[in-house]
Amino acid sequence: MISHMRKFTLADTILTQLDGAIRSIIVPEQRITARENPGHQHADATLSNQEKTHTAGLMRVNHSGEVCAQGLYQGQALTAKLHHVREKMNQAADEEIDHLAWCEQRLNELNSNPSILNPIWYSSSFILGLLAGMAGDKWSLGFVAETERQVTHHLENHIQQLSKKDLRTLAILNQMHEDESHHAQSAKDAGAAELPWVVKALMTSVSKLMTRTSYHF
Repeated sequence: MISHMRKFTLADTILTQLDGAIRSIIVPEQRITARENPGHQHADATLSNQEKTHTAGLMRVNHSGEVCAQGLYQGQALTAKLHHVREKMNQAADEEIDHLAWCEQRLNELNSNPSILNPIWYSSSFILGLLAGMAGDKWSLGFVAETERQVTHHLENHIQQLSKKDLRTLAILNQMHEDESHHAQSAKDAGAAELPWVVKALMTSVSKLMTRTSYHF
């Protein structure tokens, strides 16, 4: 039997990656998600201007984190050597789309916008993903596990900072925390290597820089 499946060329791959970058960085009028926004189960609380500004800053940071995740996963999927690892990266990127959309929707409700620095965060994360994939699948998975560990730490901190009456935002962050914890465990189960402490320290420094700048811009 003659196969009619089309083989992807280098141009196809480049166009696919550009499409992924554009979809991650540019906010569409309506982003299609696999799951309903968990925050929509709760009425929007009446927040003070200060609370709204702080919540918007936190959600802008979380949105930038999801943009970084898209770049990291897509870069890793491009250079992953084992098929099941590529599939795991692509699946994780798809699941993160929900988070991206939920953050965008909440920012819109708070009359705020995503970070103007997102193209920088996506590009740097994509390059990191490429390098991690080239280093080997166990190291690539190690980056996923460590990245998700740091993300869950940020989410826990943000949950503590939110107004307890803001059930709409809390529901979003709690679901994101559950998903990110699952991604970290999945990477470990798939054979993630423990990263050297110096790499973890560098990732933490970059994460702090992203957090401080995206909160304001």
